[in-house]
Amino acid sequence: MAIKTDGLHHVTAIGGNPRRNVDFYARTLGLRLVKTTVNFDDPGVYHLYYGDAEGTPGTLMTLFPWDGVTPGRHGTGQATTTSFSVPELSLGWWEEHLKRVGVESTRNGSPGEEALTFLDPDGLRLSLVAHPQGDPRDPWDTPLVPAEYAIRGLHSVTMQVAKEDASADMLTDGLGLRFVGEHGDRLRFAAGDGGPGTLVDVLVTPNAPRGLVAGGTVHHVAWRVPDDATQRAWRDELIDRGMNVTEILDRRYFHSIYFREPGGTLFEVATDDIGFDVDEPLLELGRALKLPPWLEPRRDQIQNALPRLNLPTENNPEAQRV
Repeated sequence: MAIKTDGLHHVTAIGGNPRRNVDFYARTLGLRLVKTTVNFDDPGVYHLYYGDAEGTPGTLMTLFPWDGVTPGRHGTGQATTTSFSVPELSLGWWEEHLKRVGVESTRNGSPGEEALTFLDPDGLRLSLVAHPQGDPRDPWDTPLVPAEYAIRGLHSVTMQVAKEDASADMLTDGLGLRFVGEHGDRLRFAAGDGGPGTLVDVLVTPNAPRGLVAGGTVHHVAWRVPDDATQRAWRDELIDRGMNVTEILDRRYFHSIYFREPGGTLFEVATDDIGFDVDEPLLELGRALKLPPWLEPRRDQIQNALPRLNLPTENNPEAQRV
């Protein structure tokens, strides 16, 4: 494999009520809402991006939230846990914080890596990992989640598979990750320097049911690529491996290709080189509905069909913005 990813770009999941989604990710978890847009393939549904101050690749969690979504099922063939990186001594604060807002959590983790696991309001499994080597990334600082405790970005994802061989081969030979260790039924792979935001765990559960991607589950996992030229070369390599890869798609804030790894998880390869300030100033990210040029002629129709959001403001995280 000539091309290697530097790590995770983002994780995209399916959620329920959009207002509740903003309340949880922007207020309870303290992430910045860096883009309010729609699912370009289904513009009747929001696409909400959460991350750090700039929406840096590797910090992003994105969701398609809509009321009445059919619940999914966690199982093999999907990413079943999304983990965020937090400061090493912050888990006690997070336990109390989550308890105050009615979210049950459980302490767990692997040796040398303590974690706190919980569910979002739609049943999506999340984890906060206190990485022992620390995480130099700057957090989004809010009154509800101060910087000293705040999420630094993605830590890792867990893929659940029935058999590990073909998935492991795709991670190493297809994405350029390296195998770094095994703990029970869990295999770990890393990209780049192996720090937070570069990790994927493969959980091997031969007798588990097949997962169903719907409400409360991860839709896809996106990996980083620096630019369009590298992405095109990578697409050619994946096709040479016999993978069914999409055409390059314009996602406005990055360009993307998609393919399904042998175990069933949908992967995306997304470019780093555009960013979220392409259509609004950095200080105003996420405050207004942004549409790509090809959807602008339908703005009134799209905006009138979407439910109102209760967005936090910079100075008052509890204040309402529509």
